[in-house]
Amino acid sequence: MAKDSAANKPVVDDDEQVYAMQVVAFKLRDEEYGVNIFQVQEIHNLVDITRVPFAASFIKGVINQRGSVMPVIDLKKRLGIEETPYTETTRIVTVIVGDLQVGMLVDAVTEVLTIRSKLVDPKKTVSDRAMEKFLSGIGNIDGRLVTMLNLEEIVNAN
Repeated sequence: MAKDSAANKPVVDDDEQVYAMQVVAFKLRDEEYGVNIFQVQEIHNLVDITRVPFAASFIKGVINQRGSVMPVIDLKKRLGIEETPYTETTRIVTVIVGDLQVGMLVDAVTEVLTIRSKLVDPKKTVSDRAMEKFLSGIGNIDGRLVTMLNLEEIVNAN
């Protein structure tokens, strides 16, 4: 898939720029989040994660991904969301950010959505300035809100 496909180009609707993009949607507790499908490599069932001493607090550990070591981020911890126990729906979503391959723990992957609406600026919706950098916008699909994540900032350890 080419990153400049029609699925990611703005379309004009009533004198406003409206974006159409495909998003992998997933749950963290009761909230729905999403990332651009072009950044998702695959989705795995939960496997044993090896802890890494002195890693950033949001790094759950590493897993063996076809002979390569891949870090796994505890996404709830990174976003300041209260932790919950793992269930049979817990998944590791493998994403590509630049040259880095990272796994993200999520409560459940829900579906692939096409967001064809104006994204809401997160600066208008988030009161916590530290959290604002992790969000790229909020998509609205017929009243269903999906918080879009900024993966570049999420994987950044600073």
